[in-house]
Amino acid sequence: MLLEILSAAAAATPGPGSIGTIWQHIVADFSNLGSPAALSAFFQVLMIDVVLAGDNAIVVGALAAGLPADQRKKVILIGIIAALVLRIIFALGVSYLLGIVGLVFAGGLLLLWVAWKMWREVREHQSPQEQTADVKPAKSFAGAAWAVAVADVSMSLDNVLAVAGAAREHPGILIIGLLLSVALMGIAANLIARYIERYRWIAYVGLAVIVYVAGKMIYEGLTAQDVGLLTLFRG
Repeated sequence: MLLEILSAAAAATPGPGSIGTIWQHIVADFSNLGSPAALSAFFQVLMIDVVLAGDNAIVVGALAAGLPADQRKKVILIGIIAALVLRIIFALGVSYLLGIVGLVFAGGLLLLWVAWKMWREVREHQSPQEQTADVKPAKSFAGAAWAVAVADVSMSLDNVLAVAGAAREHPGILIIGLLLSVALMGIAANLIARYIERYRWIAYVGLAVIVYVAGKMIYEGLTAQDVGLLTLFRG
């Protein structure tokens, strides 16, 4: 079902869109997972998903905290569904846009900003309550659902950009990474958030991976022959 959604959405976007093509990318990348490049990309995607899934859970939980338990569960479910849809849309769009000169560089700068926000939280040893101190719980179901949907736009873009940057040359790993990010957010995000709070080194490893991906995107955004900014100044 999910692959059908991906295929239908991809059909409207330049690039591979058939289920067969998507499956071929997945098989090709994971059959070569033992190679240093594919293994490195998968590790980066995994760490990004783990760290950002915990971060997403904290924000969504804070927005829904003011509702009764039954409504809170519904709002969190809405957040998971919105995250799935947005990640599919952003993944297809970002994968295409990263082929445009200059946008890989811009994406790297945006990821650096995401890393800076995470660094402030990690350095100051902020608890989940402190991280969401400025997030006001919605007082109505409709208000909470809307707030979660709006938050998901930003969080999904951050996640997709980081995953796309880490696995730009491995589309199969990119697809699985995005599915994994939604699964982690829906199934284990709260558990992940608690582990990250207890074992701070997980957050530092995830932060280091995001900084590395941002640096790689900035470098490639300047020097790559196909999308680098320096190509504009070459004769």
